Amino acid sequence: MNNFKVMMNGIIKENPIFVLLLGMCPTLGTTSSAINGMGMGLATMFVLICSNVVISSIKNLIPDMVRIPSFIVVIASFVTLLQMIMQAYVPDLYATLGLFIPLIVVNCIVLGRAEAFAAKNNPLASMFDGIGMGFGFTIALTLLGAVREFLGTGKIFNLTILPEEYGMLIFVLAPGAFIALGYLIAIINSLKKA
Repeated sequence: MNNFKVMMNGIIKENPIFVLLLGMCPTLGTTSSAINGMGMGLATMFVLICSNVVISSIKNLIPDMVRIPSFIVVIASFVTLLQMIMQAYVPDLYATLGLFIPLIVVNCIVLGRAEAFAAKNNPLASMFDGIGMGFGFTIALTLLGAVREFLGTGKIFNLTILPEEYGMLIFVLAPGAFIALGYLIAIINSLKKA
């Protein structure tokens, strides 16, 4: 299979958020702003790429009985590395995302790609799958965060577009995540049919 096609598959055809509806917990929990969504997406993308390559490289060494626990150990190792890097270089973003960073270990996107793709393909194809799925996840979270931030505060990436008094508090809160995500999915589905 063409590596470019594998990558584009994760961005468009099998977007983890808008098509597969995977990873809803960090999607709804971290997208109160565009920067938070982008940060969570990039963090997940890093773990996806690294874990896919390693799992694909060691897949033949892992007995079937301990396949899933082995995948989780590999993923947890990269999440721990990511946590240390974020604490050192972007402490404000790390503090904002909080508990959602360690939860990447059990994110169904990461574990699902390890099982469905990396365990069956070579490291190069697995890397492109990680890039595609991670980029698709990042785009979805950034878009949802931007919509919520704009509708809630009148800003995008902290740049004022409308005065704050035009914002609607509900979009910054948890119910706004459900509403905005539902509309984004509906818009994307209608564009795919057109």
